[in-house]
Amino acid sequence: MKYLPLNAELFTSNRRRFAAMMQPDSIAIINSNDEVPSNGDALYPFKQNSDLYWLSGIMQEDSMVILFPDCPDPKYREVLVLVRPNALKEKWDGHRLTREEALAVSGIKTVIWLDAVDAFLQPLIHEANNIYLNTNENNRKASLVPVKDYRYAAAMRERYPLHHYLRAASLFKVLRMVKTPYETAVMQQAMDITEKTFRRLLQFIQPGVWEHEIHAEILHEFLRNRATGEAYASIIASGDRARTLHYVFNNQECKDGELVLMDFGASYGGYNADLTRTVPVNGKFTKRQREVYDACLHLHNYAKSVLEPGITIGAYHEMVGDEATKQFVKIGLLTDADVRNEDPENRAYRKYLYHGISHHLGIDVHDLAASFYHPIPEGAVLTVEPGIYIEEEQMGIRIENNISIQYGGNVDLMKNIPITADEIETLMKK
Repeated sequence: MKYLPLNAELFTSNRRRFAAMMQPDSIAIINSNDEVPSNGDALYPFKQNSDLYWLSGIMQEDSMVILFPDCPDPKYREVLVLVRPNALKEKWDGHRLTREEALAVSGIKTVIWLDAVDAFLQPLIHEANNIYLNTNENNRKASLVPVKDYRYAAAMRERYPLHHYLRAASLFKVLRMVKTPYETAVMQQAMDITEKTFRRLLQFIQPGVWEHEIHAEILHEFLRNRATGEAYASIIASGDRARTLHYVFNNQECKDGELVLMDFGASYGGYNADLTRTVPVNGKFTKRQREVYDACLHLHNYAKSVLEPGITIGAYHEMVGDEATKQFVKIGLLTDADVRNEDPENRAYRKYLYHGISHHLGIDVHDLAASFYHPIPEGAVLTVEPGIYIEEEQMGIRIENNISIQYGGNVDLMKNIPITADEIETLMKK
């Protein structure tokens, strides 16, 4: 890992929270992700299962976390399963965690080697009535590949058919939605690296720079600040390409008079930042660009003002849609007639703002959360990212910060990152 060691209490407190929600006489078994083949004998870079990482801080493949709060033997109430260190394998693939190192990372005192886990686990399961197993319940998932969680669940049901099986995901969706102070502190480090990167870009961007060159500057600043890398594939979209929400080609020249939309974020300690800024390539907004930019910034600030504990995402989006309608009339994108005649199921403002305004953020960029209709709790971290996309003017603008939701006033984790048109122009001029 590139990042500095985290406080193991982050993961210890997460396990306590999870165990407190488990039913009595229950054991939970959480697996790491598969190592995924790409082509030939190559593997994709390993990406840890987010739930296992949330419980343990372990980034290593072939790992498991076993939680049994009511186990008669106290030392087996928290167990970490790791692949046994092997000198020959380490010559090829590098160091694997020892018991002592795993304890320092996770705070879990009992470590069992993977090659001994079946014999170890059987008597524990016989002491339990319920078994929590994990699956991917992200509403946006699209993969039909039978990943380890599903294969493991099928094998357990075949081996222990009379136990009562429960969904660990239903607990994770509630728990991971609320960030502890330990988690928020790590996220702030990802935000701070992202801030340094954006300030660097303001000194770099000028007419004739290519999108991939901006991308290279992002990667350089991330890695020199100990980020694991990108939280997601960076979007560097100049000119009309800014209207493509997930544009990742990053292969065109940034031209004089254009805007460049940059959506990027650092990953640090397993947690992510997610920033979007739109700046003039030549360092100076035109009158129309500033008018649209200021309307987008107004929407951004309005959204932050109404996003509070207890509101649902659905109600929040409706409120922001109402304000977007007013702004789009003000800047000439919509007429009063457009608004009067709009389809309630496809409102007029959607022509120029065709995505959601916020999503939960954490270990995953689109982080786990309860349903669309669940009130947002205090401690959640959400993006706020309205945009305005005008096909007729070949213009796309989006402004995004990351907000910790708090009673008595939210905390903008990106409050130090330049955001107004004047701030951007002044820093680009320097």
